[in-house]
Amino acid sequence: MNKTEQSRIAFDKQADTYDTACSGKHARELYPFMLEMMIQLPVRDVLDLGCGTCALMKQLYDEDSGRRFTGIDLSKNMLRMGKQVMKGRAKLLLGDAAKLPFPDASFDLVYCNDSFHHYSDPCRVLQEVGRVLRYGGFFVIGDCTQGAVSRRIMNLYFRFQREGDVHMYSEKEIRMLLQKQLHDVHVQRVNERSLIAWGVK
Repeated sequence: MNKTEQSRIAFDKQADTYDTACSGKHARELYPFMLEMMIQLPVRDVLDLGCGTCALMKQLYDEDSGRRFTGIDLSKNMLRMGKQVMKGRAKLLLGDAAKLPFPDASFDLVYCNDSFHHYSDPCRVLQEVGRVLRYGGFFVIGDCTQGAVSRRIMNLYFRFQREGDVHMYSEKEIRMLLQKQLHDVHVQRVNERSLIAWGVK
């Protein structure tokens, strides 16, 4: 079973309690940092990559309901929860971040909260992000990180666990990946185990 399928199964199981349980705690810790970054961006069409239960999307919608929101996730149960949260105010699709079902230049902002470390082919995902972003559009990531020794231990552990985690990135690794598709790339450590990163197409 590949990591994508492991992720789908794990998130299907976690969906009903993700917004309150330990499994979603790190994602929730990132919301304030992601929100602070994204509410100030001059964008209209927004894609949430790995939207999950749409809890962050709902917060962003509440800040600016004039934006048009789309979400994609590989877990049907997460999307079921997301549809209850957004109540028809977003287009939510079942799909894979490495094969986005959108035309070129569809979005002004793509963001990815606490799911980038699940992607088996991050370069392919970033190519797709670059494809669907308009020129001048933004890509924002919030994700887990740790110190060098802890990261090495976690990345070894990820090889054997079955939750779909692939790789925990350092700030340097995230910067180098984003610079392949984007310019004006920034990476910021926001606490001991989290970073946010962003760049412009």
